[in-house]
Amino acid sequence: QVQLVESGGGVVQAGGSLRLSCAASGSIFSIRAMGWYRQAPGKQRELVASITSGRSPDYADSVKGRFTISRDNAKKMVTLQMNSLNPEDTAVYYCNADVRRITTYWYTGYWGQGTQVTVSS
Repeated sequence: QVQLVESGGGVVQAGGSLRLSCAASGSIFSIRAMGWYRQAPGKQRELVASITSGRSPDYADSVKGRFTISRDNAKKMVTLQMNSLNPEDTAVYYCNADVRRITTYWYTGYWGQGTQVTVSS
């Protein structure tokens, strides 16, 4: 089994910062891409940022210059530093990882349970 556990959500005023972390655990052989998605009420889930070892991170246009994604391969962790938050960033944020399990030869996408980020104006 593979688990993704997120932490770091909360309530912050506009202009503030939050840091989200996600730790992967379980029968993991390797992790390819790791990323963060978000889903606001009444909207579809969207990619916020993703990172793959050896490649430059990808960001949604709406967060470029404000959010930074980083990864610690040894700890199997991905972090999203969010600065200059605005009310439009309010959403449930989900961690995602493409994982190859010890017992398989292919990669499968896994999701965390989600963490709420609320930005007040």
